[in-house]
Amino acid sequence: MPLNLTEVLDLLERRGQNQYGMEAVSQLAHALQCAHLAERAGETTETVVAALLHDLGHLLVVERDGPQDHSGTPDDLHQFLALPFLRGLFPDAVLEPIRMHVDAKRYLCWAESSYWASLSDASKDSLVKQGGIFSQAQAEAFIVQPFASEAVRLRRYDDLAKDPAKTVPGLSHYAAQLQKVAH
Repeated sequence: MPLNLTEVLDLLERRGQNQYGMEAVSQLAHALQCAHLAERAGETTETVVAALLHDLGHLLVVERDGPQDHSGTPDDLHQFLALPFLRGLFPDAVLEPIRMHVDAKRYLCWAESSYWASLSDASKDSLVKQGGIFSQAQAEAFIVQPFASEAVRLRRYDDLAKDPAKTVPGLSHYAAQLQKVAH
């Protein structure tokens, strides 16, 4: 059952207070930092919204199963979990970068020799659970997909959006952008 905008914002507000994996920020702080980085880079409204919502699947897992520590567990496939709840509300320009942001990490590890070393320990750990570094064939198939370049840029914002001291606009700042791109 698809969520409406009020429910999306409520989920971010309520469940976003949980810690973001093994990082030093909350889920909401991570989402807001990611959206802020996309906005400052001059991304489209759709990409900014994708940056804000890219980890919504983590919040849906918490909503369904209750608070839990995901360290040491198999990957929760969060990049796919949110899609049925967001489809019908947002266009592919929002949904596809969300769906592909995990594979973008796998791609970047293949494409740039220094990328893996730049990842946080938590991100390196999750990479193993997410299938590891792409092979050449996987990387070539990934990068030619529609919205792959947006997913790669989203991934870079994702990697940088883990600063516990960073101050960014609040959720209300992005509500109008969600409304703008919603169907």
